[in-house]
Amino acid sequence: MRAVAISQPGPADVLQIAERPMPQYKAGELLIKVHAAGINRPDVLQRLGKYAPPAGASDLPGLEVAGEVVDGDLSNTEFKKGDLVCALVQGGGYAEYCAAPSGQCLPLPKGLTALEGASLPENFFTVWSNVFDRCALADGETLLVQGGTSGIGVAAIQLAAALGHRVFATAGSDEKARACEALGAERGINYRTEDFVAVVKELTDGKGVDVILDMVGGDYLPREIDCLADDGRIGLIAVQGGSKATLDLGQVLRRRLSVSGSTLRPRPVAFKAAIAHHLRTTVWPLIEAGKIKPVIYQTFPLEKANEAHALMEASTHVGKIMLQVA
Repeated sequence: MRAVAISQPGPADVLQIAERPMPQYKAGELLIKVHAAGINRPDVLQRLGKYAPPAGASDLPGLEVAGEVVDGDLSNTEFKKGDLVCALVQGGGYAEYCAAPSGQCLPLPKGLTALEGASLPENFFTVWSNVFDRCALADGETLLVQGGTSGIGVAAIQLAAALGHRVFATAGSDEKARACEALGAERGINYRTEDFVAVVKELTDGKGVDVILDMVGGDYLPREIDCLADDGRIGLIAVQGGSKATLDLGQVLRRRLSVSGSTLRPRPVAFKAAIAHHLRTTVWPLIEAGKIKPVIYQTFPLEKANEAHALMEASTHVGKIMLQVA
């Protein structure tokens, strides 16, 4: 099969088309003929040599795919050969075939193409796990999304807004801030020209927000502590702004604040299968009703994965960057 391999750690042009053996599925896995795959920040970090795949995972990049079930261990699953599915995987998505744990596979939402379906798993698994499970965003609570026009941000804004929450989001330009509002954010905040702490405090009458989804870290964290309501929670999923921060622990104590961090890729199949169940019962109906829509910025053929990575690193996109495989 054709696949995109990382020839050596480095810039985007180290991604090269290679011939690889077909993946061998294991017990509890499905073999998927990949129609489309999503590009994600962890793929870029893996290419740079900063994020090694978990033990036993494919060395090929790619954490989400959609396509046709062509083989696999179909026992104890709802799937059969020929079904269209989307799946979260530990690696191997940039290829014509990919093996995926059946518990991490979901039926393609009705009305969506495979390209649209492939844009869903990584972002919605991550958002559900961090915003709704770890940070327990509850009815009547507010959410601040840092990086609102990223794939994660687009998913978080739409899902929280569709479930009735007030959502605020930061972005790097006025145009992107307005894009956040079009997705359902009550207010998009241009972090280059506005103080998100002051804006959020004003919009919440001084209370602050209940939950912050943060992929920046660094010097954002002490500002986010100031931005939280009492009993507020921060869900940290990346450290694009740096891994070191100084926090006012007095505020954490007095105001009962929580900072939680997580990475999804190395978690066991059972953990991810539980998230898949929540997505199937709560999120998929919202997608099929048109209340949440895939936002695809640009699509590249498999052999131009290097150009897709260059676009990801330029950070000019709103929504998902995708690979069309078949």
